[in-house]
Amino acid sequence: MCTRQDLCKPDKASLICSLLRQSPPGEFGQVVQDLSALVQDEQLVRQEVARIGASHNKNNFTPIKINGHTVLLTHYNDLGGNRFFDPQDKFSFEFEHLRRVTRKPQLHGVMLDEGELWRETLHKGLKAYVSCHFPVANCCVFKKSLGKRQMLVACIEAHQYQPSNHWNSLWKSDWTFALTPFTTHVTGIFLLQIHYFKDANLHVTVSKSVSDTLNTIDRRQFATDFVKFLKAEDTRFHTAILENLQAFSEDTWGKNLRRKLPVTRTFINWSKLLNDQHLNTGDSNTEAPP
Repeated sequence: MCTRQDLCKPDKASLICSLLRQSPPGEFGQVVQDLSALVQDEQLVRQEVARIGASHNKNNFTPIKINGHTVLLTHYNDLGGNRFFDPQDKFSFEFEHLRRVTRKPQLHGVMLDEGELWRETLHKGLKAYVSCHFPVANCCVFKKSLGKRQMLVACIEAHQYQPSNHWNSLWKSDWTFALTPFTTHVTGIFLLQIHYFKDANLHVTVSKSVSDTLNTIDRRQFATDFVKFLKAEDTRFHTAILENLQAFSEDTWGKNLRRKLPVTRTFINWSKLLNDQHLNTGDSNTEAPP
């Protein structure tokens, strides 16, 4: 039986997996380093990192540079065995999630059918939109088959990782629709994650699902209509976030705190308080209560 002081290997592995899954975007490597120092079992940590790291990268649409351009790692271009497909240059590659390196690139044949023409047209329009409306962002469009139906999935990823300023953030969205005659139902999911860790440990996760029906008579017109729809939904989501942050005023902080605290508008210097307590305890020559 495992004791609290000496956890057995399965319990350690379970805790490692739980903490790795909670890693905020941009901080997976730091969490791995901290766990290695705490667990003191490099082989066990590497084993779990290799397993959880793949899901972490695909869930966060991790961008990697290969052959001079960026490819997103997602569930949509996962070929299995840590191999991914680049729909633009038509090749596949292996990605080592632990060391974050690519290797063994090879050609991956794609049939130039009607679905591929729609994919290329949509990618061109989406890339132009992302370049104009995001400071730094990446996008990919993938073609998938669902039975006899062809599906297109558009993925957008934008992040700002600034650990020196004590915050990291990720904005991503993915959009799915079937190539059906005349009209198609477009569904999209937004996700925003923010982690602020200066004088606090604040995690914010916001998500939203949207849908609409668009015409699919002409692929160029569809790409134009899709970008207009995307821009409108991006703006609504962005505006709603700003309004909610504004509503999260000092009043809200005060009313919803677990206990009432005086508002001094200054940070508490915990180090100074602990030093002062230590000095006072030393001068009094009395034993401090537990």
